[in-house]
Amino acid sequence: MHQKKYDIIIIGCGSGGLSIGLFMAKAGLQVLMVSKSDHSIGGDCLNDGCVPSKAFIHVARIAHQAKEAANFGLNLTGAIDIKKVMSYVYERQELIRENENAGWLKKQGVDVALGAAHFTGKNEIEVAGEGYIGKKIVISTGSSPRKLQAPGIEKVRYFNNENIFHLAALPGRLLVVGAGPIGIEIAQTMSRLGSKVTIIHKGDSILEHDDKAITDILLERLKNEGIDILLNAEIDQFLTGNEVTVTLKNRGKKNIQFDAVFAGVGRQLNIDGLQLESANVTVKENKIVTNKYLQTTNKNVFVCGDVAGDLQFSHAAEAHARLLLNNFFSPFKKKLNNDSMSWVTFTDPEVATFGLSEKQLEQRHIGYEKLVQDFKDDDRAVTDNYQYGKAILFIGKKVFLKKQKLLGGSMIAPGAGELIQELILANSAGISIDKIFNKIYPYPTAARINQAAIVQYKSKDLTAFIKTVLQKLYKIFS
Repeated sequence: MHQKKYDIIIIGCGSGGLSIGLFMAKAGLQVLMVSKSDHSIGGDCLNDGCVPSKAFIHVARIAHQAKEAANFGLNLTGAIDIKKVMSYVYERQELIRENENAGWLKKQGVDVALGAAHFTGKNEIEVAGEGYIGKKIVISTGSSPRKLQAPGIEKVRYFNNENIFHLAALPGRLLVVGAGPIGIEIAQTMSRLGSKVTIIHKGDSILEHDDKAITDILLERLKNEGIDILLNAEIDQFLTGNEVTVTLKNRGKKNIQFDAVFAGVGRQLNIDGLQLESANVTVKENKIVTNKYLQTTNKNVFVCGDVAGDLQFSHAAEAHARLLLNNFFSPFKKKLNNDSMSWVTFTDPEVATFGLSEKQLEQRHIGYEKLVQDFKDDDRAVTDNYQYGKAILFIGKKVFLKKQKLLGGSMIAPGAGELIQELILANSAGISIDKIFNKIYPYPTAARINQAAIVQYKSKDLTAFIKTVLQKLYKIFS
């Protein structure tokens, strides 16, 4: 078999793989990208995740705001046309797909092989009967939704993030299993489009990777929208295609009626079929063994994105890609570091988190001060009716002549993912909180809340002694 040689081969064309492949091609290197199909290019984010879900959420927000307009005298009638909703979702995907397909990649100087890849040697793969050799190979095959395991599951109308965006009819009653980001986003969206939604979750809080003081606010907002939420609850069995028995911790059992089930119960890595043993790549507990450089037990094979078993976000995959590209070209190798990672759950209101959590700070014995900023007196929150908002920030302990930095934090508010961006920048770049304190914000922009938090923190410095000194200085110099 003739085997074409490449400087680098990337298996998988999601956000991480595309970032690596396109840069390497621009650098003048010979690049092969492998995708199971032309449609799969763009990865889970374009096809089954971020893009369709955000388009879905956008339509649901419009519908919700239209209903709220009744408070001001505008009354609407009619029901959501789910086919038109889906058409909008597909339209948005296709606009992005114009720059994420095999033909477009080839125009950028990237060779593309379509089909399932598997290793045939330490630096060799095969795709659709053709062999290829790569000086370096990056595995960027992503992840897939984990199947809900419960007796009787085969009886039900079942959705996950791969098929929910192909709805032909809106289910009257939707049972959502799992209260992570995917489950919560879909639950609110489907509720706003007209389904009666019930969430069951085995944990004692939603969005368990975010601050509970923040997520409890979202929990109440979701309940106020008419979503039933059962925490500390697990499925016992599906009795029929429309009824399930749920076990409630210390509260017995409950039967719930539904028309369809959406499962957001975690993800599994897409590594089956790669024949990694042929490349001397070690797998333990269904995860590829890697070091801090995202390098496998084969020094010329690397991982990027979800398949790394790290944080499963598109922007995490992009961070992996930047790390790998640096290490491919520089003698100064970078290690994976998630201390400044951030994420957003795109509910309404949004929940945004960045940097180190309080638990991580305590585990690492890092000195910090906790600042809680409510939005109740923020003028923009008052005018736009989101006084329930809250920000929690962790600031490094004050040390003489040393600038204080933001270590992490969370926020809940409409558009929190955008409001928090300057805080993420301050955290990742090690910028002093004084820069936020001294910044001039146009009034009444929503982002002024970031400065208000820092002003509140610094006001503690105005001690009785400082006040006395200031009073004397004023008398002398005024």
